[in-house]
Amino acid sequence: MHKIKRYCNILSLFFILFCFPGCTIEPVETDLLLPVDFSNVPKNMVLTNFNTDKIEIRIQAHPDLIELINKKNIHYPVDLYTDLEFDPAGDSDSIEPGSYFIPVEGKRIPINRGIKILSINPSYLSVKLEKKVSKTFKITVPYIGMPAKGHIALDAATEPSSMKLIGAASLIQSIKELKTKPIDITNVNESFKKKIPLDLENPSIISSSDPIIIVSVQIQQQRISKTIKNIPIQIWNSTLKVTIEPSTITIKIKGPFETLNNKKITDQIYSFIDLKGLAPGVYARHAYINIPWDLMMTNAVPQVFTIKIE
Repeated sequence: MHKIKRYCNILSLFFILFCFPGCTIEPVETDLLLPVDFSNVPKNMVLTNFNTDKIEIRIQAHPDLIELINKKNIHYPVDLYTDLEFDPAGDSDSIEPGSYFIPVEGKRIPINRGIKILSINPSYLSVKLEKKVSKTFKITVPYIGMPAKGHIALDAATEPSSMKLIGAASLIQSIKELKTKPIDITNVNESFKKKIPLDLENPSIISSSDPIIIVSVQIQQQRISKTIKNIPIQIWNSTLKVTIEPSTITIKIKGPFETLNNKKITDQIYSFIDLKGLAPGVYARHAYINIPWDLMMTNAVPQVFTIKIE
């Protein structure tokens, strides 16, 4: 019984190996889209985005081969130096910037035997080469949003402060300013550091060093002015009857936003006149103003007071 089963398996394998090629399954046609793989770009050149990046081929083959090739990642190879250098033993510096048309050759397409190429589109690849240049730019940091009320954001400092970019001459020359990605400072009330990438829109432009930038954002409180009215004038060092005209003073002070909006701090402001050693009579005197150390008085009204001591 085992011998019969083994004999049947051998017959099945024989049928698969030797009879299958002679089967009458008709070949089928299909289209394939192949990315173009550009290599060996001349060292002083840059391949711009203005090129043919895909070709379409129509093929005919057995369905099994069609299924097999659909699973492969096939590219059409182009060696730019070899294709554009008229003298392969020459110097690549002889290749000039400009637009070129390179014929598409079926023999370069890496496909299996038994697959027939019916058509190739396009028949020429369009390629544009530009001179490779470099330029150093100062790095700037754009902000989005606004910091917390009463605060301002100073221009950010970056590490490094500048960077060399390398790329096609037309692209490098079109860059007016080298920026990082924007930093959101919405409702921020203190300084911070952050790592952020350069905002390079064109991937063909490369930086000479790490494109991740360390950004230091300085947030400061705004210095604002505030008027405090009708501060009573205190009398110091007198037991006699004293009248003051006027009896209050109005001052204007300047300082950090949070300080001037802190009532506990502004309540520490007071005014006084020291009458020590003065006999009864009428006097003209200036008032002293006590304000916290981080505030500055910019004006006071009135500046002179009439003192009557009885």
